Amino acid sequence: MRPTPHPPVTPETLLRAYAMGIFPMAEGRGSGEIHWVDPKRRGVFPLDRFVISRSLARAIGRGDHGVTVNLDFAGVLDGCADRAETWINGEIRSLYLALHRAGFAHSVEVRDLGGALVGGVYGVTLGAAFFGESMFSRRTDASKIALAWAVHRLRAGGFTLFDTQFLTPHLASLGAVEIPRAEYHRRLDTALQATASFTPPDYAPDAYCVRQLNTQAS
Repeated sequence: MRPTPHPPVTPETLLRAYAMGIFPMAEGRGSGEIHWVDPKRRGVFPLDRFVISRSLARAIGRGDHGVTVNLDFAGVLDGCADRAETWINGEIRSLYLALHRAGFAHSVEVRDLGGALVGGVYGVTLGAAFFGESMFSRRTDASKIALAWAVHRLRAGGFTLFDTQFLTPHLASLGAVEIPRAEYHRRLDTALQATASFTPPDYAPDAYCVRQLNTQAS
């Protein structure tokens, strides 16, 4: 007897999973199976304590790059998957592109002065929660610059939760912390009952505003 195939994952399934505190991962680019993950300990960025060192503040203010939003979501997604080991397979890529078209997934892009994409971050929004999925960098500090602009935007838009899924040393250096699963779910439930906007009206930040998030000595 053939095994019963799993029902296909839809964008609606994905949004319900996020609302339950679960996110998808594949074993690799060529994997045909999606695993659902709910870590015992969760990484989050306290939006009022994002760390911008003096070196990062200088990088933000150098003027040798530009920052755009939602202009090349596919490019950011593909940049995040462009590594030896990735959890983004073809199905997951298609799902996030569908969420982007529906207005639930967003990207922040960093470009060099010639317009080439050199870094970025993308994630999913529900209520006042931002589920940061991945980031990439093709130039020094590009992913950090993207994160700084994203955090500034999230604060301006009224978000209360920035989920990083796992805590890495890189994220910890920028202020991310780890909390227990139960605490994460409590914060998620609160965020889902609120409203926020990734594109708030009349929001027009500049590099000076972003670098003032939390400047400290490096």
